[in-house]
Amino acid sequence: MAYIFAFVIGLIALVLLTLSVKVCQEFERAVIFRLGRFQAVKGPGIFLAFPILDRFWKIDLRTYTVDLEPQEAITKDSVSIKANAVLWYRTIDAQKTVVNVEDVDQAVYMASITALRNIIGQHDLDEIIRDRDKINETMQVILDQATDPWGIKIQNVEIKDLEIPVDMQRAMAREAEAIREKRARIIKAQGEYEASRTLFKGAEQMEKSPISLELRRMQMMTEIGVENNTTTIIMMPSEFSVLTKEISSTLKRYQKK
Repeated sequence: MAYIFAFVIGLIALVLLTLSVKVCQEFERAVIFRLGRFQAVKGPGIFLAFPILDRFWKIDLRTYTVDLEPQEAITKDSVSIKANAVLWYRTIDAQKTVVNVEDVDQAVYMASITALRNIIGQHDLDEIIRDRDKINETMQVILDQATDPWGIKIQNVEIKDLEIPVDMQRAMAREAEAIREKRARIIKAQGEYEASRTLFKGAEQMEKSPISLELRRMQMMTEIGVENNTTTIIMMPSEFSVLTKEISSTLKRYQKK
């Protein structure tokens, strides 16, 4: 009789031990409660959770990706837009995730929506379009602080799409066109200014040397003759013959040397 009793006790102990053996994957952690009180965080690998006495929750430590639905918000300059974002987060403290929040995924989602609306309301439309990276970083910091008590780490936040009203799109297009036209006019004015400075310097140089002015005039006549196959009558000043003789005499002196 004693042997049978010992056998039954041993069998029961073996069954309880078999039922108590649990396994966590490399990316999981088990948060164990014994009689309702937090006991320990176990894993990865094998751990014991005794039936009736212990209850446990497995927490996945891998990165989650959440695509936020488009949210309608009003910017600081009173423009109504729709924006959505993508959020990446992971659990870094399994105990806080189980003890401090009931549904961590829903809590992170709702906090992200609230943060997205708030940060849009704190910036002008131009800032949201121009400084999107800066706004993403600010939103990440805000969410990281909000989810820290839940054992969550916000890894990255990206505002994906912005839906702007059609009237505002047209106004922005007109503004961009005006800016481009302004830039073109400035560039043209700068070019004309540089050209006028160059012509002024050339005029000063020709004023100092009348011969160079006459040579330039002869070059212009040659160009006219090449481009236009017509007869051109040019009134030459009387001083031109004198200058021509001076040029010829100068060239002859150089040839003799």
